[in-house]
Amino acid sequence: MNETISIILIIIGLMFNLFGCIGLIRLPDVYNRLQSATKCVTLGTWCILAALLVRYGFNEMGVKALISIPLLFLASTVAAHSLVRGSYHYGIKMWNKSVKDEYGPDVEKENKPVIKVEP
Repeated sequence: MNETISIILIIIGLMFNLFGCIGLIRLPDVYNRLQSATKCVTLGTWCILAALLVRYGFNEMGVKALISIPLLFLASTVAAHSLVRGSYHYGIKMWNKSVKDEYGPDVEKENKPVIKVEP
């Protein structure tokens, strides 16, 4: 039973990783690509680590997978946020069909110049 659950979790994780990679190729700008990479790949990797925990239990490998899950969540969200913030401050423009720029007013409040770079 544990082996079946772990195989299902691995397949789900691989599908999320595949969708994240497709999102990196298909989405129009850096902000959407980072969102795809962060959400899909983090959830996919979480499913694969959970499958290891289910398959091997609480031995050495299972505990390592259990410790890796929260570290993965924290590291990927902080890294994606810093990459998006750096991209915005560097002046990389959003896609022209983007609906809302919620980060712009925060940058204006800081009174820091935003570097504009023409592509």
